[in-house]
Amino acid sequence: MMLAAGLCYQDNILCNLWRFLCSLGPHCGLKAFLDLLAVNTKCSAPEFQMLILFSDCMTHYVTYEEDSILEVIYPHLHVKRVGNYSRRNHFSVEPTGIRTSFIRQQPDVKSLNTNALFQSTHTLLMVLYRRDCRRSYTPDNHWLVKDLRMAAFFNDLEKGKKTTQKMPHIIPHEERVQLFRRNVGNEKMVLGLTESACISLQSTLITVHRNRIVEDGYRQLALLPPQALKGVIRVHFINEQGLDEAGIDQDGVFKEFLEETIKRVFDPSLNLFRVTSEERLYPSPTSYMQDNHLQLFEFVGRMLGKAVYEGIVVDVPFASFFLSQVLGQQHQALYSSMDELPSLDPELYRSLTFIKHHQGDVQDLDLTFSLDEDCMGRIVTHELVPGGRAVPVNNENKINYIHLMAHFRMHTQIKDQTAAFIKGFRAIINPEWLSLFSTPELQRLVSGDNIPLDLRDLRRHTQYYGGFHDSHRVVCWLWDILDKDFNDEEKRLFLKFVTSCSKPPLLGFAHLEPPFSIRCVEVGDDEDTGDTIECMEKHKESRTSQRSVIRGFFTIRKKDPQNRLPTSSTCFNLLKLPNYQKKSTLRDKLRYAVSSNTGFELS
Repeated sequence: MMLAAGLCYQDNILCNLWRFLCSLGPHCGLKAFLDLLAVNTKCSAPEFQMLILFSDCMTHYVTYEEDSILEVIYPHLHVKRVGNYSRRNHFSVEPTGIRTSFIRQQPDVKSLNTNALFQSTHTLLMVLYRRDCRRSYTPDNHWLVKDLRMAAFFNDLEKGKKTTQKMPHIIPHEERVQLFRRNVGNEKMVLGLTESACISLQSTLITVHRNRIVEDGYRQLALLPPQALKGVIRVHFINEQGLDEAGIDQDGVFKEFLEETIKRVFDPSLNLFRVTSEERLYPSPTSYMQDNHLQLFEFVGRMLGKAVYEGIVVDVPFASFFLSQVLGQQHQALYSSMDELPSLDPELYRSLTFIKHHQGDVQDLDLTFSLDEDCMGRIVTHELVPGGRAVPVNNENKINYIHLMAHFRMHTQIKDQTAAFIKGFRAIINPEWLSLFSTPELQRLVSGDNIPLDLRDLRRHTQYYGGFHDSHRVVCWLWDILDKDFNDEEKRLFLKFVTSCSKPPLLGFAHLEPPFSIRCVEVGDDEDTGDTIECMEKHKESRTSQRSVIRGFFTIRKKDPQNRLPTSSTCFNLLKLPNYQKKSTLRDKLRYAVSSNTGFELS
């Protein structure tokens, strides 16, 4: 590996290797390599050794000289030109074909792990793929294997063939999310936590005071065994006046408890987490000032893991470098802290990049292998290496300095907090399941799809109460207003207003739990003849044999509810809509309500 690292900086080595590969035919001789692979399964041919050498050298160069990746292969092209991207895609075709051919010919993971050609091409492709995840440069669906038959793929998984652990991104993201949900469902079945088990006593009841949500939740759930936390959690709320609140259930009230807990623990004012300049969350290096801070981090990890486990999306935007650590990528070979640094501190990244490319004598900058930090008015010096404050940075050691500095800021400073969070999160979510996703895909798993609101999908999975139905005048006005009058930002605010999350759930609204509902809170006699309504608890209790239906009748009132605003109960994903007499009134009131909605949201 050290030899490859040295060779990649030698004049014209990579460029000449690239020219050699291009001379073998279209797509860097892909067909020639695949034909040779069919007869030379041990990959001992000289052509394969050249490919291994190129892959190893290029892997090192991409890792440590990411911004200059194309200047080696195309020295006459500038790295920032858009035209370069298509050439880089062309470059990735040949290692991709080699790797895919191996997967199809050798389904045994152990045989792949011992094959030098596969390891070299796979490592290079994964480095390129992770770079694409950080800063996209490929077209949509570039990494997918087009002719992969999904039915056969899932059949192989069920038979225990797990070669795709090496390359989960070759299948569409939606299929991987379905696989994740299938894994959760299978585990629930094994643990006896399926819906049919909810009628048993295998549930945990906690009592939570509104003014002590985090404290009460932590006290009752922090030490709960993971299996119990994966099961049904019923919440009994005590209001600010010390009185019992009506309603105990396993979905809506728990969802409210989970959302309120997450809202409070991720609030930067608590100093468990900080925000980057891009309003992304990461563990606070000074969280130790909070009592039991590591136990709190583990509890937060458990709560977020529970949300992901149950498919409850929450608006919690994390810094990508932190999510990379949750995925365990920092332990992988050739991981570069410098590549992730912009997601934490863009200014420091620019400063270190200046040092890296400085043409003069770096020692003139008067830097040492240490940094000073203001901690509560006291200057604390951290040494990057033993005795670092006395070790000057010069042209020979500057690369080591910038990587140590990036590693200290993103890892060393918060290693205990991150380890505690990961411990809690992985107590609920199997790490093997997480290997299906990249860093941005993990964020989508937590916070939902970062796509425009699909109103047709939402309407198709909406339930109505209180005399409303899909053809009701006010309901038709609502969908028309959302479609034609609200812009994308207002649609996002509307979704947050009714579900507490501005992004739609992965796999669509069919997977929103509880389903989105609209209830009329004031019915006019011209629209309703005294329809019976069923309380929202019916939806919850209908999932058990102990169905308890509370029925009531609205008193028909003729007064125009033009002064009332729409309201919502996010714990039930419920929109409570007055029976407005004018479409313009509905539009204005709804726009005001969703725009005035306050809550914790960082992006």
